[in-house]
Amino acid sequence: MTHSITKARDSTPQQRSGGPPRRRGSTGKPPPGGITLRHRLRRDRTLLLMTVPALLLLLVFNYVPLLGNVVAFQDYDPYIADNAFEAIGQSPWVGAEWFQQMVDDRLFWQALRNTLAIFAIQLTLFFPLPILLALFINSFVRPRVQAVAQAILYLPHFFSWVLVITVFQQMFGGAGLVSQVLRDHGHDGIDLMTNPALFKFLITFEMIWKDAGWGVIVFLAALASVSPDLYEAAAMDGANRWRRMWHITLPALRPVVALLLVLQVGNALTVGFEQILLQRTAVGPTAAEVLDTYVWNVGLLNGNFSYAAAVGIVKGVFGLLLVLAANKVAHLMGEQGVYKR
Repeated sequence: MTHSITKARDSTPQQRSGGPPRRRGSTGKPPPGGITLRHRLRRDRTLLLMTVPALLLLLVFNYVPLLGNVVAFQDYDPYIADNAFEAIGQSPWVGAEWFQQMVDDRLFWQALRNTLAIFAIQLTLFFPLPILLALFINSFVRPRVQAVAQAILYLPHFFSWVLVITVFQQMFGGAGLVSQVLRDHGHDGIDLMTNPALFKFLITFEMIWKDAGWGVIVFLAALASVSPDLYEAAAMDGANRWRRMWHITLPALRPVVALLLVLQVGNALTVGFEQILLQRTAVGPTAAEVLDTYVWNVGLLNGNFSYAAAVGIVKGVFGLLLVLAANKVAHLMGEQGVYKR
């Protein structure tokens, strides 16, 4: 019996189970030199095939149109040929003439100032609000009420800008609910929808009402990944609710905040084309003209496609530089940002 136990202990698992001995190199572990590119392609071929349609859409609708930026260095006329490609080939080259005209254009600088002012207001008022709402819902609202609160906050995200502006018009317009209540109590009515001085704040509050719920969902998803054991351990150590929020919740949100902040800074020159275009006539171009509406008016309405392309190139380069700068700041803060170092 002792001989049988010793023999069973010295035999391999394959021999004990009656199966064939496993060949060397078939253990499922990566080779000593690491996983090769060929092995990764074979392993992930199904996932890679699933991304092909998305990559094709991205290539066709985002990168191929970039070739049309060549018209920024031409005096482009789409009517000198039968199609756009032949028109690009037959249009004369003018070099940096449109960029020089942009520097001397007073309307361009006014649109740039309005764009940066709206971005600064939105970054100050809109960006922190979803974080605060997510912290409030996660810390103070009962779990049964959280789902209802998320649904109510997220619902306006699905509304079109036409509907959002209509709701604000019915509330804060000259004949809106607020004006009627003020008149019923002997005061003068107000019309916030046609006030140029308050236009930048108006579109910011419209964006808060429409899109703050989306940010709340993102930050709540980040908070859901925090282990409850951390809160229990902190509570056992005597940390109150505010200290748990400061030392556990906020550090958990830092990577997401850094990433969204970098993306927000990258879109500094894109402050809502459709939203502003719908209200531009009510307040006038002096208060509502931004780079996107300026390109629309110059390029499509006036037919100066080359000048509009030049403005678009400047906007794209400036946005890229902002992303790189913001991502560098995120790296200095110890966060990953959009990409690693």
